[in-house]
Amino acid sequence: MTITTIILSALLMLAFLGAGVGKLRRAEPVTGTLEGLGVTPGLQQLVGALEVLGALGVLIGLWLQPLGILAAVGLVLMMIGAIIFHVRAHDTVKNSVGALVLLAFSGLVLSLQLVIA
Repeated sequence: MTITTIILSALLMLAFLGAGVGKLRRAEPVTGTLEGLGVTPGLQQLVGALEVLGALGVLIGLWLQPLGILAAVGLVLMMIGAIIFHVRAHDTVKNSVGALVLLAFSGLVLSLQLVIA
């Protein structure tokens, strides 16, 4: 495992842990944005839980690589879903940048995990 993979995995874990906890706590800036995209409160809770689990999976994946790979795949798929919600809602690129950055970041960590597999 390279130091780059460890650092980027830890940063990805922190990003998704923060995003997931915000959704689970129903933090106002988060819920307002998601409701504007057509995401129901139940789906927000599900996404928040999956983001927290994905974050933990990426962290644990530093020791159990198959779990890290699966968690990163899950996070990539979730961000693809997020982008689909942004596109369907005709959201601006400015409002969609977070999902795009997290998609790229998740994809990078996934590729690093696969290269060292």
